[in-house]
Amino acid sequence: MKFKIALLAGDGIGPEVIEQAVKVSDAVAKKFNHEINWVPALTGAAAIDAVGDPYPDETHEICSSSDAVLFGAIGHPRFDNDPSAKVRPEQGLLKMRKKLGLFANVRPTFTFPSLIDKSPLKKERIEGTDLVFLRELTGGIYFGKKGREQGGDVAYDHCVYSREEVRRLAKKGFETAMSRSKKLCCVDKANVLETSRLWRETVQEMEKEYPEVEVSYEFVDAVAMRLVQWPNAYDVLITENLFGDILTDEASVISGSMGLMPSASVGSKVSLFEPIHGSYPQAAGKNIANPLATVLSAAMMFETAFGLKEEGAAIRDVVNKSLKEGIVTEDLAEGSKSYGTSEVGDWLAQNI
Repeated sequence: MKFKIALLAGDGIGPEVIEQAVKVSDAVAKKFNHEINWVPALTGAAAIDAVGDPYPDETHEICSSSDAVLFGAIGHPRFDNDPSAKVRPEQGLLKMRKKLGLFANVRPTFTFPSLIDKSPLKKERIEGTDLVFLRELTGGIYFGKKGREQGGDVAYDHCVYSREEVRRLAKKGFETAMSRSKKLCCVDKANVLETSRLWRETVQEMEKEYPEVEVSYEFVDAVAMRLVQWPNAYDVLITENLFGDILTDEASVISGSMGLMPSASVGSKVSLFEPIHGSYPQAAGKNIANPLATVLSAAMMFETAFGLKEEGAAIRDVVNKSLKEGIVTEDLAEGSKSYGTSEVGDWLAQNI
């Protein structure tokens, strides 16, 4: 098979981890007789520096005409430390999600047997954890009207959702639950927020369409606690944009490192695959960043975008092998020998 994949390295450690995912993907393509045409494109701070736009029209054209998008990370300290900046790298990510129609962020959280003791949580609390969040990506407070009043002393951010936005995300959640353990949790704050009441009402209406799925409804603060106490009690969780952003980052450390978790952003057309970590500018150029989340995102790409389960499994198998044999970057080495970002990528590719 032949694939055209848009390659958005982005900022910080993005280019380094993306390079390793390309190595591994090319090795898989060679093994299974596929051909990949990688098409690089600018985004984030790199795009602002080059053309003044964090998601240029040229990048959008490349993404929308590709079979999938593999994305690194965006963000730079000079924008984080400048509240008055009018153009920011993160605006490119929001713009990309909106223009590509990427309304559902799929974030799995699972544990690695060889790393179970590296988690900040007790072993008995996290063994068997295998859950997936579906976070709504193109609505809510991040996209609502925002501004300042009274000479800048009062600020507001509006959270707005339509029933259709909730329904299309919930539909993905129900479908995912049907392919797993048939358990779905709707995460909201319906005791306080009107948008959450719309979420709960809409999901309750959809229950009859999926009678085999056991649905629960929990407040976001309760879920935040239970993710630490008993994460293996959950299977599929659906939630709005802001809640999902926070909860998925919390869940990511269950595995022992944020550098291990992949994600997909899906819509009606092209899908985007990315690690859940940020640009980590402090590590940029030092060859110490963990590339495994990006490599596992490539595995999700083969499985989800192309329907190639065997290819995705080959990547996940070699990642598990690298962890078991200690071929890891310094964040996972803990006193033992550590390997550089590129060394890990080379090892994975060679062992495919």
